[in-house]
Amino acid sequence: MGGTLDAVTDKTPEAKLLVVDDEPNIRELLATSLRFAGFEVAAASNGREALDTAETFQPDLAVLDVMLPDMDGFSVTRKLRAAGKHFPVLFLTARDDTEDKITGLTVGGDDYVTKPFSLDEVVARIKAVLRRTAPYEDEDAVVRLDNLEIDDDAHEVRRDGDVIDLSPTEFKLLRYLMMNPNRVLSKQQILDHVWEYNFNGDASIVESYISYLRRKIDSGAEGAPMIQTKRGVGYVLQTWERRQRTQGL
Repeated sequence: MGGTLDAVTDKTPEAKLLVVDDEPNIRELLATSLRFAGFEVAAASNGREALDTAETFQPDLAVLDVMLPDMDGFSVTRKLRAAGKHFPVLFLTARDDTEDKITGLTVGGDDYVTKPFSLDEVVARIKAVLRRTAPYEDEDAVVRLDNLEIDDDAHEVRRDGDVIDLSPTEFKLLRYLMMNPNRVLSKQQILDHVWEYNFNGDASIVESYISYLRRKIDSGAEGAPMIQTKRGVGYVLQTWERRQRTQGL
């Protein structure tokens, strides 16, 4: 793990971060580097300590190792979400394992970094997650498309009045689709807008997020799903009128 970080001057911290890793060297390296990058940082060495610290410290984002001695990072995230804490989570995983990544998405994670990692990559991903989960400014707080509604102020999504629980990244992905109805968006467009990486990101993460978002948005709904896949091109959120026309109804 390595990388260079630019020095920062004394100023208000960019955000409050919770770093959770049971390996002291990694934990201290991350905490020190992130403080140097302009963040306020609290650290924890296990799941229970992470939950307690999250309660008192109220972080804006958690950097959470998947493998912890008392409970895994996925269990920690489930407990955080159950307790009503919806700040974004960046997972650290020792394996480039698709199953781990998919599990991370299903429990409400927002991104992941595989060990060994570069410190620059971790900082870049943290900043990207914070940007995409920040409140929207100078835009309508509520966006409606047919019976689907997204409310930025309440950070809620509703379909037919029923609230749908989304992670911060799922929320931004859906908002991007809703702001571009009936327009096919490529994986690269979605990756650039939603993940905002300053380097080549893994386009497969888009497919995973679309899959889970579709299950949440279209589950139990009648007719064709709102979120459609255009093979070899990308994804589109279709209005009811467009779906009817496509089906020849």
